[in-house]
Amino acid sequence: MKLAVIKEKDANERRVAITPEIIGDYVKLGIEVNIEKESGEAAGFSDEAYKQAGAKIGATANAVLSEADIVLKVQAPVAGNITAMKSGAVLVGLLASQEANIIKKYADSKISVFAMEYLPRITRAQSMDVLSSQSNIAGYKAVVDAFAEFDRVVPMMTTAAGTIRPAKVLVLGAGVAGLQAIATARRMGAIVSAFDVRSVVKEQVQSLGATFVEVPAEADEGETKGGYAKEMSEAYKKKQATLIHDTIKANDIVICTALIPGRPAPQLITEKMVKDMKPGSVIVDLATASGGNCALSQRNKIVSEFGVKIIGYDNMPARVPYDSSRLYARNLFNFVQLMVNQKMNKIKIDFEDEIIQNCLITHDGRIVHPNYNKSK
Repeated sequence: MKLAVIKEKDANERRVAITPEIIGDYVKLGIEVNIEKESGEAAGFSDEAYKQAGAKIGATANAVLSEADIVLKVQAPVAGNITAMKSGAVLVGLLASQEANIIKKYADSKISVFAMEYLPRITRAQSMDVLSSQSNIAGYKAVVDAFAEFDRVVPMMTTAAGTIRPAKVLVLGAGVAGLQAIATARRMGAIVSAFDVRSVVKEQVQSLGATFVEVPAEADEGETKGGYAKEMSEAYKKKQATLIHDTIKANDIVICTALIPGRPAPQLITEKMVKDMKPGSVIVDLATASGGNCALSQRNKIVSEFGVKIIGYDNMPARVPYDSSRLYARNLFNFVQLMVNQKMNKIKIDFEDEIIQNCLITHDGRIVHPNYNKSK
């Protein structure tokens, strides 16, 4: 069995799908690892480190793809890389958000494509959960970037010249990224509060030392069966807008992490709300790839509006590529193990496995995932 990893083409993507420390685990499964040269350079992993770990380095992407049984990526490969892959190959990565013509191209090339974003939230899949591992990094980095742009001291300081009050941070959305943002901001000495439509997360927020800000709602009204936030009623949204408007006036930094799977990100901060914030405040919007939680966010830019800095990086984990890659690579290895039959020394996909069923997009020339039925 041969596994290939190639360079990421997106200019803002510095992560890599395999790291030297994980190569030995693949070798133990009987897999030969081939990596396009300089694939890990942006994340801090040299070709020499990969060689020493047991990988082979290829001169071009297509050279390592042509014989690969398994291909690992962070983001989707370009069209030329897809056609270079052999029929029956397995492609694994963050591949859910793609155009219909690309999905069709996978099917036409008879590639079995797995989108890790569709991993079910079950105990057995926790070690493969790329969204959680990367969201943890995103929540941490959001706070670090916010404090870097904030032109004041964050923790309380008592000096002979007077006392500096601690910065106040509001986190919108208490999922994995939000909870990590809370923990990071608290560790750095800020006073933290958090808002989420899911009342079930209140205890988690409070356990981290933050205050939970909430709009009273029906039990479990804001949560899907899978544990994600869902679209709320218009009446709730009006109450929510008023509460957030009043709350952000008293805060110095707002970290926006709210996402609804399969839908545009909810707009939680309007232009008027930004205008009413204190001069020097900072907003970090982690949802710009899905439209943004703030009306004034600009994707991959830092803008200043009404004296408020708004950070709109759409790929925060890639801004900490070394550790993001290490976690991502481990997630992928745990997933790939499901498909490797060591005794037979080949890929054997169990289509009855819940994890496989949820993540599989295309197989044997067909589009099989229900989210892409319109692409058939």
